[in-house]
Amino acid sequence: MKKIYALLILALGCMSYSYAQVSVSGVVVSDAEKVPVPGVSVYIKGEPKGAVTTDFDGNFKIKVQQNEGVLVFSYVGFKTKEVSFSGTQKLTVSLTEEVSTLNEVVVVGYGSQKRSDVTGAIGSVKSENFNKGVVANAGQLIQGKVAGVNVMAASGEPGANQDIIIRGVGSLRSGTTPLYVVDGFALDNSGTGVASNPLNFINPQDIESIEVLKDASAAAIYGARGGNGVIVITTKKGSKGQNKINLSMTTGISTLANKVNVFSADEFRKQVAAVNGTLQDGGASTDWQDELTRTGISQNVNLSMSGGTEKSTYAASLGVDNQQGILQNSDLKRYSGRLNLTQKALNDKFNIAFNMTATKLENSRPDARGIVGSMLTMNPTDAVYVNGQLNTNLSNDAVNPLISQRIYSDETVNNRILANISPSYEIIKGLTYKFNLGVDYSMSERDIQVLPYTTNTNTTESTLNNIATNNSNTLYENTLTYNFNVKAHNFTVLAGQSYQINQINQKNYNFRGFPDNGVEPKNQIGAATELRSKSSIAVENEIQSFFGRLNYGYDNKYLLTATIRSDGSTKFGTNNSYGYFPSVALGWNITKENFLKDSETINNLKLRASWGQTGVQEIPSKKTKTSYTESINGYDTYPLDPSATTVGDYPYGSIYTRLANPDLQWEVSTQTNIGLDFSLFNNRLSGTVDYFNKVSDNILLEVTPVDPIQPASTYWTNIPNMEVVNNGIEVALDYSSDKSKDFSYSVGGNVSFTKNKVKNSPYKILTTGAAQGGGQTNATINGVINGQPIGSFYMLDFTGIGPDGLNQFADANGDGSILDNDRIVAGSALPDYIYAFYLNLKYKNFDFGANFNGAGGNKIYNHVAMTSFNRGNLANSFNTTDRASQYLNEASTNSNTVSTRYLEDGSFLRLNNATLGYNLSPKIIGLGDVMDNIRLSVTGQNLFVITKYSGYDPEINTGTPVSEIQSFGIDYFSYPRARTIVFGLNVAF
Repeated sequence: MKKIYALLILALGCMSYSYAQVSVSGVVVSDAEKVPVPGVSVYIKGEPKGAVTTDFDGNFKIKVQQNEGVLVFSYVGFKTKEVSFSGTQKLTVSLTEEVSTLNEVVVVGYGSQKRSDVTGAIGSVKSENFNKGVVANAGQLIQGKVAGVNVMAASGEPGANQDIIIRGVGSLRSGTTPLYVVDGFALDNSGTGVASNPLNFINPQDIESIEVLKDASAAAIYGARGGNGVIVITTKKGSKGQNKINLSMTTGISTLANKVNVFSADEFRKQVAAVNGTLQDGGASTDWQDELTRTGISQNVNLSMSGGTEKSTYAASLGVDNQQGILQNSDLKRYSGRLNLTQKALNDKFNIAFNMTATKLENSRPDARGIVGSMLTMNPTDAVYVNGQLNTNLSNDAVNPLISQRIYSDETVNNRILANISPSYEIIKGLTYKFNLGVDYSMSERDIQVLPYTTNTNTTESTLNNIATNNSNTLYENTLTYNFNVKAHNFTVLAGQSYQINQINQKNYNFRGFPDNGVEPKNQIGAATELRSKSSIAVENEIQSFFGRLNYGYDNKYLLTATIRSDGSTKFGTNNSYGYFPSVALGWNITKENFLKDSETINNLKLRASWGQTGVQEIPSKKTKTSYTESINGYDTYPLDPSATTVGDYPYGSIYTRLANPDLQWEVSTQTNIGLDFSLFNNRLSGTVDYFNKVSDNILLEVTPVDPIQPASTYWTNIPNMEVVNNGIEVALDYSSDKSKDFSYSVGGNVSFTKNKVKNSPYKILTTGAAQGGGQTNATINGVINGQPIGSFYMLDFTGIGPDGLNQFADANGDGSILDNDRIVAGSALPDYIYAFYLNLKYKNFDFGANFNGAGGNKIYNHVAMTSFNRGNLANSFNTTDRASQYLNEASTNSNTVSTRYLEDGSFLRLNNATLGYNLSPKIIGLGDVMDNIRLSVTGQNLFVITKYSGYDPEINTGTPVSEIQSFGIDYFSYPRARTIVFGLNVAF
């Protein structure tokens, strides 16, 4: 009987449980546009662990154990909403957008602000607007996305270095590289030991947003390191109430985008005969550009997870990226992991944020200049293979370039960890103390080796250059932030102290003479017959800073930002170890005024004005200190031993290699900015217009002493009165249609005009780019000239070929002779304007986006043409283009003199990337209970370029710096750019 009662009780319990468990379903839409909102977290109030998320169509279904209760709907960008339910029912829930354009949060130095409160010139790009395709680093993500920011790859190599120029070039010796700040940590990439772009260590898919601090008001909070602008990178964080898993996979196929039009084998035979050359005919027909390039296959897999509660959030990811270049032995492999955590405690007064990125980077680089030179100049009648073996009997005793590819390698392995932890505590209401401890550790080893190779006519000696680099960068920061209001007055006060120490250690060994035994030189160092050289360096730099900022707003109409930073750096002299960098900015939200606040046409109108100073400290270390070396030359020694009979028996003497300069100090960039932000027609049309004037002075250079009896050949100093001036206008416009309809679109773009000029330079020319090889080594190509833009080309003006078959040049000064003083300024490598525009289309589940970018008004010096495409090379059976036969009476002995003959228009328009995507609802394929969304896409990169430039690509710079002054606009056997098709799959769980 007891068993029967027990069974009855159990059955009643099950019935009551079954009766109590109900199912609530429905759809979530946006309040403004009434479109479904996927990814919304739905859970019973107080029970976030049982959350479900809406699918791609905004639908949800949740089982609850009560007949009535409250559901919570939460999603980033929308206000959290609570909705009551009773029994099994179907709900339609509208969420109100929380983040409009004006309320969008923008990351600034040491904090964040609403867009409506920003007074400085800041460009912001969110992850959904990044450039798509095979991307190695953050710079590629924002190319063409921010007005006034010129992102230009140095070559087409995977992960190549970039010239990122923000509002013009303002520094000579210190280059154009901006300061990068990742999750509050200021990077120092000066000595990582990686030959390619040092930012390749950050997985682009981990980045949530990139802010560009362009004017001095925005960048002055970084003081001595903000002179070239600041790029703030924020990685993805978790959000409360959302648990997400995202898997993305892409495969890219890359091929040579553009060929240089060198002669085919048949054309070559005719052209050599036409110039009365000596034809070495190998009897074949070879396209060396095809033979020495390949189809590169790139693959990327990225898995990310994120979520959180009211008290803690997490975001983690693992990524594997393998990019193949279009040249052999050209690969970039990245293995990355990221973990971002936040935790609240003590009634939410105590908060901890932890960010960590760990990366292993493997970079293989070819001898690009040698390969490209072979691609363009090898005799096309030579066969690649003979009887199935590589041909070793080529014209002009050349080594088969496929063999050169096999015996040369340049491999770097870099391990890097970037981590910071930031505990903060709210002392009283509005007053928060924050401590930020960060570390950036990098270890790399680079091996550049050549395997031994011998033929009947050529011998290649085996060599190895081994470079090991350790870089340690540690940051300690303390800040106090106080937010308070007094009626209509809003205040945010920041005060802080920062200390950062960077240590670099590098060892360099150069060996030669390895046996030909099938073992790579790097694996048998002990077998080398000679240690050619050895060296090591140890560098330690410190910077200590004190800074403050006041943000004031009255009634959300009138805004003030004032900043001051004091930086002390060990790079500068004892008399000027500290520099001071102030700024002030004003803002007026005109639409808050009574005469506009009810306008249905003008939704936002804000006027901004700012003035400020930033600095540049990126010079080599120890340059303020005296340096000595040993010497037994000339008067550097004395025969202390009477029995000494030769100089070799004398003792070494100590001599100066560098003079001390305790007065050395920062370059200073003073910038004024006036800007207007606006949005019209229910925020459909928005834009910004900015005018800026940036003056850099206190220019840092290494110069020759005026006094001829100075004991050292050069010393570092600030050039008095010399200035670099950049001024210009930036315009950005965006328009979006009604997104609630099946078909919607958005279109926009930006353009910036920048005028660059050097003033009060005491030098006739400071060479920035010089010729290499071909009898023209060190001949000036471009440089810094008073009254002209940086990178101005300075050369003879080519007028044609004379009756004697030789070059003719313009007699610029009219003295009847052609000498160096007849050189003219023939344009600049810096563009007069840069621009970009985009088009996005959406129809139901399909979407299409295209991004274009371009530049105009700049020149490129085609060093390849000067070196290789001449009549003399053609006559000696080296391939060329029709440049070599352009002048029928040109002599084969005519010299390839630096001149305007090889200066070309560098203007271009590029279709940077275009993507076609489709969002597939998992329900259609029966996976609605497993997945939230499936996205398929195909992306084309560098699909076409419109340009008059005859080289591989106009967006290039491979010139060699002179005296470490950055060069611009020189194409010297540049790694060609690829055209890439990328297929992508993204699955959200």
